[in-house]
Amino acid sequence: MKVFSCERKPGEADRNRQKAGVILAVNSYKVDEQLESIGKKETLKRLFAYLFQYKLQVAGVLVCMIITVVISLINPLIIEEAIDVYIAGKDMEGLARLAAVTLVINVIFIVMVKVRMYVMARISNQILLEIRQELYEHIQTLSFSFFDSRPTGKILARVIGDVNSLKNVLVNAVTTLIPDFITICGVVVIMVVKDWRLALASLSSIPVMAAAIWFIQKFSHARWQIFRKKGSNLNAYVHEGIAGMNVVQSFHAEHETQDIFAGLVKEHEQSFIRAVRISDMFGGAIDFCWGIGAMILYWVGIQMIGGEYVSIGMLVAFGTYINMFWNPVMNLSNFYNQVITNLTAAERIFEILDTKPDIFDNSDVQELPDIEGKVEFEQVSFTYDEGTPAETKVLENVSFQIQPGETIALVGPTGAGKTTIVNLISRFYDIQKGRILVDGHDIQKVSMESLRRQMGVMTQENFIFQGTVRENILYGNMEATEEEIIAASKAVNAHEFIMKMEKGYDTVLKERGAGLSIGQRQLIAFARTMVSMPKILILDEATSSIDTHTEILVQKGIEALLKGRTSFVIAHRLSTIQRADRIFVIDKGGILEQGRPAELMEKRGHYYNLYMAQFKNV
Repeated sequence: MKVFSCERKPGEADRNRQKAGVILAVNSYKVDEQLESIGKKETLKRLFAYLFQYKLQVAGVLVCMIITVVISLINPLIIEEAIDVYIAGKDMEGLARLAAVTLVINVIFIVMVKVRMYVMARISNQILLEIRQELYEHIQTLSFSFFDSRPTGKILARVIGDVNSLKNVLVNAVTTLIPDFITICGVVVIMVVKDWRLALASLSSIPVMAAAIWFIQKFSHARWQIFRKKGSNLNAYVHEGIAGMNVVQSFHAEHETQDIFAGLVKEHEQSFIRAVRISDMFGGAIDFCWGIGAMILYWVGIQMIGGEYVSIGMLVAFGTYINMFWNPVMNLSNFYNQVITNLTAAERIFEILDTKPDIFDNSDVQELPDIEGKVEFEQVSFTYDEGTPAETKVLENVSFQIQPGETIALVGPTGAGKTTIVNLISRFYDIQKGRILVDGHDIQKVSMESLRRQMGVMTQENFIFQGTVRENILYGNMEATEEEIIAASKAVNAHEFIMKMEKGYDTVLKERGAGLSIGQRQLIAFARTMVSMPKILILDEATSSIDTHTEILVQKGIEALLKGRTSFVIAHRLSTIQRADRIFVIDKGGILEQGRPAELMEKRGHYYNLYMAQFKNV
């Protein structure tokens, strides 16, 4: 289905929720998002599962890291050998050979480090692309209710910011976690083998470190969750403010919006400071334990030095090893800090990925064949937010039958259910009772793609993309030829004004169609719909933003658009629907009356009252 509006108007769902006095927790920049707890272990497991798709590349990185770890563990032994054997024995020739070997293996060390950094950078960037693509594709499957409850800015914060924050975690999971863990184990084994007493002295401060890390992580994760929520609020407000800048400036509300922005920035800043204060304790705790361990090592070593106990070379080697022990510990603590900091981003991403669409295809759905356009409602009932405090019944036991090619106008007061009816035909919501049939096929038993592919929807706020006029019209049918584009534009009286533009159909339009009049944007949208040639057409107040002169121009185009296809026209301006085959007056949960315009005027019922109320002052 061709839906040509990226900014949806508030529908009955939104208005009914407002009437019920219900404000969704995530539907405001003023309120922090509420996340369902997934669990740290489960989140990390899901995140690192992306790495397993690159087993061969990761295995190559691990080989490189094993080589670098082995070389780093050998270096202190070389120093010990150089001091205790070659320098003590004044064997300069042997010392030179040892230096040459050391140079070669350390060049290999540098090469391996560069290789692993390059490979992991490529892997991590590819994973971020996959996560972002998966997230975007999943968002497209979600129902209107998901977007009803979240500002666009909060969704963008997850697609862009939260995904980007995962890069260092993915890279360091391989380049830091594994090699540093191996290094620590290797250092401990070597120290214990060489002298268990010095090893014990070197590692005596580990219990203090473990207690400090446990205490810090206990409070750090919650504070980083708050920081992410405040960032999401700020992002939502900025997006909303930019999108509505014309309103802000029109009402001279710059100072008010600046104050709100400053308040959100302050909250974001304060949440960051509170989180960082805890996280920064990691480094201080490691440094403290490192210093204590080194002091105890040298105190014990000096007591034991000399004779058969401890040689100067061994003490120097232990001094190197204790640095080799605590450096990886520092790296691991930083990595752990990264995980705690960015785990909330992964939780927010997986929370969306775990959100199930309200509307989905069952496993046994069939493809809807090419249709003629017959539409039937059989005892259809629909309620928004069923089973919640905001529950609002909109339709109850509604039945009607539309023949192929008929044009049906839907009129009635705001919130009566007009948009709900067309949304149900498009299956943007599922009914609770009854059946909706298209050419005799229950729409819940055919795939949504095959249904919507044969439908077209136009609203009064049609989105114009940044690009040429041709590209905007082609969005309705990417396979359309130049002749079809021009024919569609002529049919809706758009061709003339397009050709007066600087480069005609190659004129580049600004974002949202800035520089075009409302009528011109609407005409381009009509051409876009015309070129798609849908079998069922829905015009939801599609001419309400067009001035009278433009309406006269486009009315013939609309007639051409409606010809030969089933059409539903929602209009508050009753003058635009006088040629409809039938008019349905919608209110109080159903169809109050229906018939041709002249018939309804003769009845002097609900339609007559609406008509007279609209035209009495004309």
